[in-house]
Amino acid sequence: MTTTFDKREEGFEKQFVHDEELRFKAIARRNKMLGLWAAGILGKAGADAEAYGKEVVLAEFEKGGDEDVVRKVLKDLQPKGITEQQIRTRMSELLAEAAAQIKKSG
Repeated sequence: MTTTFDKREEGFEKQFVHDEELRFKAIARRNKMLGLWAAGILGKAGADAEAYGKEVVLAEFEKGGDEDVVRKVLKDLQPKGITEQQIRTRMSELLAEAAAQIKKSG
């Protein structure tokens, strides 16, 4: 026998799964956008820029989390004068943009 409480609990669980899926997609999109931004600073274009963007996306899966992404991009951009704070600021901006794109696309 399903109770109202069970239905509410199931609804909350489904919402949590949905929210986590959207969060994962937004972070992956943000990382690719960050990679393309960094690629531009490094003078990469076309297929080279796309490949670098994929490298940045994959960097998150080394240990999991933003720190691996920051470390990878910082290592590559530090010689160009880009600071960790600039990278983190850009990541925040791009996460908001990526989330908006995902919400808009449905």
